[in-house]
Amino acid sequence: MTSLTCTLLIIGAGPGGYVCGIRAGQLGVDTIVVEGQKPGGTCLNVGCIPSKALIHAADEFAKARSFAGENELGISAGAPSIDLAITVAWKNGIVKRLTGGVSGLLKKAKTRYVQGQARIIDGKTVEVATADGPARITCKSLVIATGSKPFELPFLPFGGTVISSTEALDLETVPQKLAIVGGGYIGLEIGTAMAKLGAEVTVVEAAEHILPQYDAELTKPVLARLKELGITVHLSAKAKGLSEDETALVVDLGKDEIDILADKILVTVGRAPVVDGFGLEDLGLSMNGKFIATDAYGATSMRGVYAIGDVTGNPMLAHRAMAQGTIVAEHVAGLPSVWDKKAIPAVCFTDPEIVTVGALPGEVPGSVAAVFPFAANGRSMTMERSDGLVRVVYDPSSELILGIQAVGAGVSEMAGEFSLALEMAARLTDLGDTIHAHPTLGETTQESALKGLGRALHI
Repeated sequence: MTSLTCTLLIIGAGPGGYVCGIRAGQLGVDTIVVEGQKPGGTCLNVGCIPSKALIHAADEFAKARSFAGENELGISAGAPSIDLAITVAWKNGIVKRLTGGVSGLLKKAKTRYVQGQARIIDGKTVEVATADGPARITCKSLVIATGSKPFELPFLPFGGTVISSTEALDLETVPQKLAIVGGGYIGLEIGTAMAKLGAEVTVVEAAEHILPQYDAELTKPVLARLKELGITVHLSAKAKGLSEDETALVVDLGKDEIDILADKILVTVGRAPVVDGFGLEDLGLSMNGKFIATDAYGATSMRGVYAIGDVTGNPMLAHRAMAQGTIVAEHVAGLPSVWDKKAIPAVCFTDPEIVTVGALPGEVPGSVAAVFPFAANGRSMTMERSDGLVRVVYDPSSELILGIQAVGAGVSEMAGEFSLALEMAARLTDLGDTIHAHPTLGETTQESALKGLGRALHI
């Protein structure tokens, strides 16, 4: 058995793990990262990046189809077709380049990378099953960064026609009929893309409205767009399982039951932390429900053991994991780093997109909101997409900004400004008096602040 030693050992090379490894290496900490699959984790290999590639391809195909008929731009083109296998190969090429990039960055930081399945022996020792045989690694500090996996429904187990987002992003043909269980961001992102590619999509959501974590003002434009795309949405509906011949999804609508014929049934009802199967339970760490409990330094209840990313709870976001990984690396290196983030942006890449940062209306007593619509923004009009809005939530007595939300085409690129405003404790005047370039979508953020000040210019 090969024996290795290090100061910091990280199990998992997803966004949290590899960033932790890179930052630790930059600080001169002797570090090893262990990963059973490819570097980059779910986000890079079967999540964030592949889904955005599919969304882009679907948008381009839908645009090409729109030019085959009459349109306001006067563009004429023939009816397009798509070979999804080629699209998937292109997507895989992007993933391969990025995973290679992660490996290169770890190497540049002088962080060692071990490919293999890890099993924890104790808080200082991990055994890894590698292609060259077992390796035992001893360390001073251990980081758990094992991420999450799609939640599986017992009455709709994955296999055959029932798929998770992982399989959905590797489909080489567009299903004629796609049923989606779960109207959250993952199901709607993939469902919207598949509808644009020509699939007949039906969404089944148990809650009273889609994207239950958002309010109706943000989700209304998304629901309208789903209807435009021909997507059927069943709300307050519960999936019960497959029909006897396994060709349909059985759905309880309350008053009656229906069978939704489907070539594929995509289940997207959330994700579960990966905390089993690698010896973690033997450490006896304190838990918050199914998640590992950590403090402001990322430390668990066992001295020298840390946890970052999806295993530590919601929000399960790659950029949160990256921030946690940086803090743990710096803490281990002796720097005074601590979790003091005021804002974690969340982006839903539906059509239109949704961005939320900070407090929603009503979450902070006494707060109010100022809204500016994209219909009053010149850049939106030139993009043929003026649906949506930007909303600033603030304290009327101090003008302190408590939250910013937006729904509209391309608003994901505005998330950085929203987060910065909260991190810098900006007030309406700070945002309203900052010159924004014209014509841009970002002007709507300035106008929302100006509206809160009672001096909006373009509405």
